[in-house]
Amino acid sequence: MNERPRRLLEIAGAPLNSSPTDKSALVLIDAQLEYVTGILPLKGMDAAIAEARRLLNVARRQGIPIFHIAHHARPGAPAFDPDGPGAAFIPDLAPAPGETTIVKSLPNSFARTNLHELIQATGRNELIIAGFATHMCVSATARAALDVGYRTTIVAGATATRDLPNPLGDGITPAEILFEGTLAALADRFAIVVRDVRALTSTEVGR
Repeated sequence: MNERPRRLLEIAGAPLNSSPTDKSALVLIDAQLEYVTGILPLKGMDAAIAEARRLLNVARRQGIPIFHIAHHARPGAPAFDPDGPGAAFIPDLAPAPGETTIVKSLPNSFARTNLHELIQATGRNELIIAGFATHMCVSATARAALDVGYRTTIVAGATATRDLPNPLGDGITPAEILFEGTLAALADRFAIVVRDVRALTSTEVGR
């Protein structure tokens, strides 16, 4: 019988519990209308928005520092035009007064921004990541977070992605397959992945 595959985190003996909320900052990535009413609609956005809203509510109640990331392309770009409607935040996920907004121009939220410095100023050393899209900016940010010293948890239900062309042949890679594959790859080494906010706040996560 084949042995069950193990994550590198397991092999290394790393902790598998989700990031404690009292030690974490929340990074909510690109919760923007481009992914809802723009040219890049994602699969399952209604459910993902609702779960991200629950995550924001928990963070606000518990006093978790919240960083809202917004992607801006060049003016006039077909997607994420900073002067266009797609760059606006999804109303249910918009920053509240006093919460930090950071504008980026690359998939990695740390690239060419002061996100790392602002998180460091909170005294938190772990991250909770959610947002869009799973395969792109969520993945890039989670991977970069390891490079700058953070332990990260991704709330899967508060992310979403889209169908992509299959680079190895005809047809498409369905969003559902891309979603699962991306999260499996991240869970191997870069992040703890939990299904939803309830799992995030459960003491049983990772056991």
